[in-house]
Amino acid sequence: MILDLLSDRRREPAECIVRLGTGGEEIADLYPFLTEVTVECARTEASVATLTFESRREEDGRWIVQDDERITTWQPVVIEAVFGRTTEEVMRGYIREIRADYPQDPGRATVTVACQDESLKLDREHVRRVWGGDAPTTDQTIVTEIVSMRHGLQPHPNNAAGQSALVLHQDAPDIRFLRDRAEANGYELIFSRGQVYFGPMRVDAEPQAVILVYAGRDTHCLSFSVNSDAHQPDRVTVDVPDATGSGTTTVTVEPDVERMGPEAADSDSAGLGDFVWRLPQAGGSTVEELTARAQQRVNEAAMKIRANGEMDGALYGHVLRVGEPVPVDGIGQKYAGLYYVDAVTHRFDVNGYRQTFTLLRNAYGDNVGSRGNVLSGIL
Repeated sequence: MILDLLSDRRREPAECIVRLGTGGEEIADLYPFLTEVTVECARTEASVATLTFESRREEDGRWIVQDDERITTWQPVVIEAVFGRTTEEVMRGYIREIRADYPQDPGRATVTVACQDESLKLDREHVRRVWGGDAPTTDQTIVTEIVSMRHGLQPHPNNAAGQSALVLHQDAPDIRFLRDRAEANGYELIFSRGQVYFGPMRVDAEPQAVILVYAGRDTHCLSFSVNSDAHQPDRVTVDVPDATGSGTTTVTVEPDVERMGPEAADSDSAGLGDFVWRLPQAGGSTVEELTARAQQRVNEAAMKIRANGEMDGALYGHVLRVGEPVPVDGIGQKYAGLYYVDAVTHRFDVNGYRQTFTLLRNAYGDNVGSRGNVLSGIL
């Protein structure tokens, strides 16, 4: 009992809050009909949410959900998780699609609302523009203008500079153009909490709350599996134009992402020689772009350790965020330590709040230290 009083862990049931409209009005009156909220987040794709409602027809012929004036396409939406006295955002964006189903039994009528993060706002207009036509520009300038000036979002304070001396022809929606620029730099492009991150993998960011496996009363991870894939290259080569412009030079690129444990997950000690793959050359690419693409490919390949799991979101007490590191404890000395969050699916339903996740790692060895009562979890 004393331990319970001193513990800072939040054990209150997690609540899901849905807000619609520019004023962020909570749809509390529709909660009795909301049966499930699912939010899928990933580093490489837009975050999407699905709200599933049961619906009822009233005496005047109106349906409670689909005839509600707030349930309209392009309505701003914010989904939050509440843990006792604290609230964390899961996703924000817009309603993209609404589907109403009317089966033979009217008591089984449903409304499914599909949402997408704020990247959807950048996919409404095909833009043709020359960037750097008057004077060469930079990726940082491009991202800031598109994100902030055109769409009213905030560039993340840790955004990277990208490439410079650019003259680029945009002939695509802003979101596609930004994704192309992220790929050309070997960067991630993540929309989260009103900010847009444009930069490399953030394995050195402040770690999130530790995920506890087999930790006795402190356990919140319901399942966890880890796999090491050896068939990923340790280095990548790419042919880049030489100084004369008439030939090419082969450049070998090694991972530059900070190692997430004391022992690198490469095969250099296997005695089998170098494990190197060649990156196909894209026509017209510059030396800087080709090298950046090779860097991104080898950094991803270095993440040879992949873990999947599910945890009780209420006991975890936080929203697990993609594109940031998280410690894992309770799985032994080899696999415990820092991981990088690749994807998370958040699900709120009658069974509570579950978070299903995929994590990545480029090293072995516990570099976190034991958290919780791990010993009691295996006795």
